[in-house]
Amino acid sequence: MGMTDTELEQHDKLNSIVETLNNDKTGNIVLIGDIMLDCYIHGYANNLNSRAPVPVLRETHREEDVGAAAHVARGLQSMGYSGKIFGAVGDDKSGEKVIQYLEDENVETSGIAIIEGRITTVKTRMLASRESLVQGEQLLLRWDVEEDEPIPENALEAIYDRAIKNLSDAACVILSDYGQGVIYDSGADRITKHAKEQGIPIIADPKLTGLHRTHDVDWIIFQSRGFELMKRRIGEVDDSTAAKSLIDSYGWQHLVVLAGGNGVTIYSKNENTVHAQCTLPQLRQVIGLIDAAVVAIAVSISNGFSVSDTALLTNAACECILGAEATDSFSLSKSMLINRVGEIAWNLQVSKR
Repeated sequence: MGMTDTELEQHDKLNSIVETLNNDKTGNIVLIGDIMLDCYIHGYANNLNSRAPVPVLRETHREEDVGAAAHVARGLQSMGYSGKIFGAVGDDKSGEKVIQYLEDENVETSGIAIIEGRITTVKTRMLASRESLVQGEQLLLRWDVEEDEPIPENALEAIYDRAIKNLSDAACVILSDYGQGVIYDSGADRITKHAKEQGIPIIADPKLTGLHRTHDVDWIIFQSRGFELMKRRIGEVDDSTAAKSLIDSYGWQHLVVLAGGNGVTIYSKNENTVHAQCTLPQLRQVIGLIDAAVVAIAVSISNGFSVSDTALLTNAACECILGAEATDSFSLSKSMLINRVGEIAWNLQVSKR
């Protein structure tokens, strides 16, 4: 049994994407957003505490990694793109680590403001399994350390001034909002205005409370849970109707919904809705899913991919995350993405023999 015309078209598109990615095209991408340090403490939770109904974690090892916008910047760098990151950290050891980790991977850090007396955001995840189990590590606790005071206005203005000066050769702009204050109203308005004047597409990963800062953005990314919340907020039950309403209300061009095992759907203002189905038999973890999708969309824009090709590449990037072993510090790389796209194409061909 051979492939249908639709399957054959998808197979050819996937192979064409692999060929394009192998051409080593590079470009500059302006990335503005919140920066943090992620810490992962792994171990075994075999017993409950004798004084409270909580598990006792016996640590076996720990990892540190850059998080939020810094994670996106590292992903762009690994794909061969010069991601110029603009954000802020504190003048503390955690901030030093973030900058050092980025520089170790050749990410340009001159756009990161070091703010005196500020605490760098650190998110620590404690993960454990029973020692007798080979798999099944679960999150026990997330512990956040973050600054209560807003970033000084003069520092924010300086960050956006530098970002705007770097727009001239940018393939796209990314706004990575993790609610830490770098993405703020007037700053988002300024960068959106300048990008639009220069015809530069904008990708935004917004907090639902910050959607008012995304007017006229080209690409918006939601996870399925966020999309469901927005549907209820606007009183719609149908996915397509809700997406059209949101697109019309905010002036977006494309709304990307990441649904994990249900794949990736892109709703567009002027094009047909496209869907790429997840092909993984098992999902292992989700941390870094949105960041991988942002990187994939930026690469798609840089290469001039169609919306349907963008959906395929974004789904493949998400599968790289969803299918990774639960190290929780996994970052998308070019070789992994190319391999995953190739595997999807191969599996599609083999399943129809």
